[in-house]
Amino acid sequence: MPESRRRLLMTVAAAAGMIAVKPVFLFGQHPATPQPRPSPNAPDPHAPAGLDRAGVSSPDAKTLDQRNQNQIRTDIDRLYQLVSELKQEVAATDLNSTMSLNVMKKAHQIEKLAKEIKDRAKG
Repeated sequence: MPESRRRLLMTVAAAAGMIAVKPVFLFGQHPATPQPRPSPNAPDPHAPAGLDRAGVSSPDAKTLDQRNQNQIRTDIDRLYQLVSELKQEVAATDLNSTMSLNVMKKAHQIEKLAKEIKDRAKG
C-alpha cells in the first residue's frame, strides 16, 4: 500500500511539474510571440489619407528663404536695440546693489530672441 501511494504521489508531482513548465503539452497553446514596436519616426498607419502631404505643393523655396532672411535681419536689429538698452540701464545702476527687475526682464527677452534667431538660422 505505501508503495502505491508513493507511486501515485510521484505521478501527481510529475504531472504538476509538466503543467507548470510547459502548459503547451496539455492545452495545445503556443506561447505568444512578442510584437515588434513601431518606430517613432514611422508614418502613422492610422492617420487619415491626404495628411501625408504627398500631393500638396510646397511654396517656392526661394520665397521662403528670402522671408526667413528678412525675419532674421529684423530680429537681429531688435536684438541689437535690446542689448543697447540693457547696456544703458546697467551703466546707470549701481552694480554693488541688487539688479532691478527691469534689467532681468530685458536680459530674459534678449535670451529668448537670441534663441529664436538661432533656431530660425538652422532652418
